[in-house]
Amino acid sequence: MALRLKTDYLEGFLTKDEIKAGEAKAKAAFDRVEKDSAEKSQPVGWLRLPVNYDKEEFARIKAAAEKIKSMCDVFIVIGIGGSYLGARAAIEFVKSNNYNLLPKETPDIYFSGNSIDGDALHDLIEICKGKRICVNVISKSGTTTEPAIAFRVFRDILVKQYGEDGAKERIFVTTDKTPKPGTLKEFADLEGYETFVVPDDIGGRYSVLTAVGLLPIAVAGCDIDAMMKGAEKAMIETDSFDIENNDAVKYAVIRNLLHDKGKKSELFVTYVPALQYTAEWWKQLYGESEGKDNKGIYPTSVVYSTDLHSLGQYVQQGERILFETVLNVAKPKHEQLIPETENDVDGIGYIAGKSLHYVNEKAFLGTVYAHIKGGVPNIVMELDATDEENFGYLVYFFERACAISGYILGVNPFDQPGVEMYKKNMFALLGKPGYENHKI
Repeated sequence: MALRLKTDYLEGFLTKDEIKAGEAKAKAAFDRVEKDSAEKSQPVGWLRLPVNYDKEEFARIKAAAEKIKSMCDVFIVIGIGGSYLGARAAIEFVKSNNYNLLPKETPDIYFSGNSIDGDALHDLIEICKGKRICVNVISKSGTTTEPAIAFRVFRDILVKQYGEDGAKERIFVTTDKTPKPGTLKEFADLEGYETFVVPDDIGGRYSVLTAVGLLPIAVAGCDIDAMMKGAEKAMIETDSFDIENNDAVKYAVIRNLLHDKGKKSELFVTYVPALQYTAEWWKQLYGESEGKDNKGIYPTSVVYSTDLHSLGQYVQQGERILFETVLNVAKPKHEQLIPETENDVDGIGYIAGKSLHYVNEKAFLGTVYAHIKGGVPNIVMELDATDEENFGYLVYFFERACAISGYILGVNPFDQPGVEMYKKNMFALLGKPGYENHKI
């Protein structure tokens, strides 16, 4: 289990001396994160989470997951942003992006409350008809519009299907630790729902390895002990400042140096469709952490080779504002071979008997070399496999790098003031009490 950062593909874009020259800013940023942790001045509880997590709650998460698996056909996870992206990323990373379609002993898992589209909610309700349902609602306050709507709808369904007492056994709430008037925690305590904690000192986009992500991940049958073990390994390996041997520091430095050279957008690349939601989680982590004060590297993503047939032309010859961060997986879950045939009517006889992973590797290398020649720098990371330990390692690695990178950039990587603007406008337009005088 390891993540290896390769700088071989940066030749002609960055020199070793330039990377070394970024050491001073990186050291200051690294130390500031440590200071934030010591002084508890920013929500950086994730920094020591792999060893400091609540062991009692962790055991309750595993017990609740077993209960859910025994009593449900469908598990509905209600949340938006950091309250669902990490869990979905983990399940698809470890299991499959076709998790719900494959035969298994665990419930189907659907994510709701991440949009306000009525058709999407209607279709999910149709999917659930005639099936045993459990719900996990994830929200600090409980008043965020998208998950609040979905929870109200599914709670109503559960109460009608099982009664108040039956619904109580099937609703699990991940929210604030302390009840306050008008909050989800107060309501959950009143109704008698089992609750788990959204930590005060960990922001949503850094929360996947807390109860926020771990309960759905455990329901899918993933080994959450192994996941925390992987995160602990990443914590240990990135816990001291060393630009030569700490890849999280090096990654933070390189992406900022490329930004300084006019590369304003980072394209996260995977060649594995099951990592699409890992990319979605990564986009929120970096976009919400760095996009402020009119600064930031714009994070976006692609799944190759699929997107080479739609966006490949732009990457190869479009405006030179991009750099790519490629996450390459060394070992696939399955070795799917290309059959031998008597007639080579499709013209691929030259790869008959080879595995798709072998062909995918050549596509990766061919694309990297083509894009470098086209003027697109490539940061390449190699991950051993798509299992629980590697996911835990990857999450912690990107979180540590993101915090350092944000401070190098000159922004606070732990707040998100801009997220509230659309909410205020929407509330005013909907006539929410208290927003009558808000100007749009």
